[in-house]
Parts: sequence; C-alpha cells; structure tokens
Amino acid sequence: MTENKDYTNKLNNLLNINREDTLSTRNLILEASQEVTDLLLEKNAAYGDSALYPVGIFSKGNAVDSLCARIDDKLMRIKSRGITDATEDTVQDLIGYLILLKIAIHNNNELEE
Repeated sequence: MTENKDYTNKLNNLLNINREDTLSTRNLILEASQEVTDLLLEKNAAYGDSALYPVGIFSKGNAVDSLCARIDDKLMRIKSRGITDATEDTVQDLIGYLILLKIAIHNNNELEE
C-alpha cells in the first residue's frame, strides 16, 4: 500500500496536484491504475509471462486467443453474479486481462511487421 501512495504522490507532484485534492478524479484514476499495475506485476512474478507466452500444455491457442477466453470467463462471472463487493476482484482481473490483451495484440503486430 505504501508503494501505491509513493507512486501517487510522485505523480501528483509531477502534475501539480494539491494534497487537499486527494479525492479528485485524477487521483482516483492514479490509485486504481496503480492497483491494477501492482496486481499484474505480482501475477507476472508468480506465473512468469504465461499470459503473453502460453505454454500450450492443454490449450493450443496463442496469447490473444487465451486472453480472450479468460476475458470471456470474467465477463460471464459478472453477467451471472453482477457487480458487487464479492465480484470486485473479477472486475480488477478483467481490467488486467484487457491490458494484457492490448500488449499481446501489440506483440502480434510487431511480429507481423
């Protein structure tokens, strides 16, 4: 949590945001995006780059296909359970998978060039 505050404080200083303005939309965006960044980095450390470079033991799809399947699963969970405190982690996971999908698409485009 201290890392989040340090990151937010650095960005606030760069953007000239007053400390009294801690509940501004800008700060909330910074905090939420840092939480997702921290989650992605933690999972990447735990699982390696398996989301972007799947091992293909059971599934033979590429990274884009695999991420789309994971996104479908998260969307189905939200559809069936709604968005509540109990599914907040699902929303965070979904945001993370969308970021990874963006990276996977970028990687594919780089390979095609």
